[in-house]
Amino acid sequence: MQAHLLASFALVCLGCIASVPLSVREVYAQEARPSLQVVAQAGAGQLPAMVIDRPTPRVQRRRVEVQRQEVTPVKRVAQRPAPRRRQIAARSVPAPASVGQLGQQQPTADTQESRTGTVGVYSNSTSIATKTNTPLVDIPQSVDVLTKSFIQDQAVQNLTELTRYVPGVAIHQGEGNRDELVIRGVDSSANFFVNGFRDDVQYFRDLYNAQSVEIIKGPAALTFGRGAGAGLVNRTLKEADWSALKEVMLQTGSYYDRRASIDIDEPINENVATRLNAFYEKSNTFRDFGHLERYGVNPTITWKPAASTKIRLSYEHFHDERTADRGNPSQGLSFVSPSSTRFNPAAPFAPGGDVTRYFGSPDLNLARANVNTVMAFVEHDFGGGLTVKNGSYFADYKKFYQNVYPGNGPLSGAVNPSDTAFNRAAYNNETDRDNLFNQTDFLFKGFTGPFFHTIAFGTEFGRQTGLSLRNTGIFPNGTNTIVGNPWEPPYLGPVGFIHQFPEAFSKGVTTADANSKYRLNIGSVYARDTVEITPWFQLIGGARVDSFDLAALDQNTNTNRARLDNVVSPQGAVIVKPLPTMSLYAMYAVSYLPASGDQFSTLTSGTAILAPQKFENKEVGFKWNIFPRLLFSAAAYNLDRTNVPLPDPNNPGFFILSGKNRIRGFETELKGYVTDEWQTSLGYAYTDARVASDTSTTIVKGNRIQLVPFSQFSWWNKYQFTPVWSAALGAIYFSNSYASSDDTVRLPGFVRFDGAIYAQITPTWKVQLNVENILNKHYWATADGNNNISPGQTRTVRLSTFVRF
Repeated sequence: MQAHLLASFALVCLGCIASVPLSVREVYAQEARPSLQVVAQAGAGQLPAMVIDRPTPRVQRRRVEVQRQEVTPVKRVAQRPAPRRRQIAARSVPAPASVGQLGQQQPTADTQESRTGTVGVYSNSTSIATKTNTPLVDIPQSVDVLTKSFIQDQAVQNLTELTRYVPGVAIHQGEGNRDELVIRGVDSSANFFVNGFRDDVQYFRDLYNAQSVEIIKGPAALTFGRGAGAGLVNRTLKEADWSALKEVMLQTGSYYDRRASIDIDEPINENVATRLNAFYEKSNTFRDFGHLERYGVNPTITWKPAASTKIRLSYEHFHDERTADRGNPSQGLSFVSPSSTRFNPAAPFAPGGDVTRYFGSPDLNLARANVNTVMAFVEHDFGGGLTVKNGSYFADYKKFYQNVYPGNGPLSGAVNPSDTAFNRAAYNNETDRDNLFNQTDFLFKGFTGPFFHTIAFGTEFGRQTGLSLRNTGIFPNGTNTIVGNPWEPPYLGPVGFIHQFPEAFSKGVTTADANSKYRLNIGSVYARDTVEITPWFQLIGGARVDSFDLAALDQNTNTNRARLDNVVSPQGAVIVKPLPTMSLYAMYAVSYLPASGDQFSTLTSGTAILAPQKFENKEVGFKWNIFPRLLFSAAAYNLDRTNVPLPDPNNPGFFILSGKNRIRGFETELKGYVTDEWQTSLGYAYTDARVASDTSTTIVKGNRIQLVPFSQFSWWNKYQFTPVWSAALGAIYFSNSYASSDDTVRLPGFVRFDGAIYAQITPTWKVQLNVENILNKHYWATADGNNNISPGQTRTVRLSTFVRF
């Protein structure tokens, strides 16, 4: 089945290539023919200026790199006829005016936009997936770049909501206190990165200082290390880059939303630039009693002591505090547990159909995070094709959350069939963590015989220390559960939070709360070689060795436990390029996740003896820059997850490594400028994510994995009607999914429409009106189990004003 799927996909891609008329190819090649100096016409909304340097005597071969082009001819070219594609180099094509980029000025040659060929919704390259700036068409993996302009045009409130327009990505509720995503059928709260560094504590991130957000799909251990079995999310932050920007944003909208931000990029001289990003937001939410308050400040400085050296420093303080919302219970179909089955699944419950009703405690439910980070980068070009980048990252996280939510009791929190009662549970959790990482990445470009190599190699060392402390809520009845009325869902009574070990055993609690101090040491080395056999055929091979040394002190029993894992994560790929702007690829990659899991905060006698989970991915894909600023991509993949720990029924607290998941899917996307006035982001994903071995009596082979729809469709369009007016319309479709992998509670499919109107009043003043969920569709957006189900946000209006000076 798998072989037939991959073969059919390859034939379809080859057919697409063959169907392109020769005349079209010739015209495209003619338009792409290089000159030694190609400069975009100045003007608002145009592509960044792009300059191709004249060859130096030292480098001998012309290479095609769509961003920061390097013309490097080679003596060997004269010994054999040069293929036509050697005449094709980067193009600099005027782009349309974009209201999403207020009063856009022509950036200098070293801005973040110019390095990545970013304009509007389109970005041509990224350095996140490969550690070096690489055109997306040359990356043998599905990579989705959400640009600063796209983020601004959307005016979304959080990082995870932005991913609704990314095929193959679903939002996990995260217990109402954190960002969490399901990428290609694999759930993770830790596969978040910032500037390539691990940002793995569970909290809500903001996008006020994001230059772009990159979603990399498939195992990515070669670049990022442990985890990332099916994908990850990276935030690339804005840096001081001499763009001379001064912008203020003021926003208001539904639910008393008030937000303000500033972005000031100020060059001091030709060698030093500074930048300051800051924001403040305070708002209620569409749910009863919901509110949030957050703010952040992020100063950065860039120093170029020499033309070959760049030093960047950054500090950020970020605070986020909000009402923790675990959503609604399901409708019980039976008075015994389970209240529903996979053959007769239940549906979410909303009293009287009102999705604004809140099932937590207005006084006690809380999620609070304080994050302080420091980053430093040093980049140096040694010449002769060798460059190095060293980065250091320190982050101090203070995270606390507390929940009263539907849970416990015979129906595990579900509303009983007579709609008269449901059970509540409560707990709180403190996570303090310090992360310290250092990365060194070398890049060398050169020849061995007739073959051109791009070799990346480097190291990563890290230390993560922290505390994980959980306390259980005890209600006035003296137990850890209390009955509530589903028609009057808020809980207004008191709760006492006590540590379950050992005091709580007298109150009927049978399991201990975590109280763990932990220390993780990480050491990694990696190498990757991209070998250009011919201009149309490349081989990529690499591997990463990770040492994962975890020790944890269980303060409940004063027991020290430790686990050391050394894993090798290989990656290999083949790229065929019928045209410089077109690629077909096949990729194989492996990632590992230690048995201590995403958050690695505790070790038990059962988990300390387990081998890591394994993620093995096979993928074929096709990418094509149909126009210089319009990229089409498609991929088919097979992902096998093995060594999933299953509870040992004969030995409580211990596990058997026999769990398996199999995820097969197809994704396609069209992103960029269809015309000079029309930007689009069109995506579709088919994902068949299944449990491949019996996990328990309810999670059995063949079940669909939690929160993964078979079909997912998104389409965002922005059209520039006049130099002043533009508008956008977006549509999102998710087919049905399940709240958990036992498939006993089904979330109905939904369609949602979003829209926006933009007015560029003057070159320095823009007004933007966004409407999310235009038709006020009531839908169920995500879940964290069968009885913590979150409704989608009702119609939401945001009005923003941008002033650039």
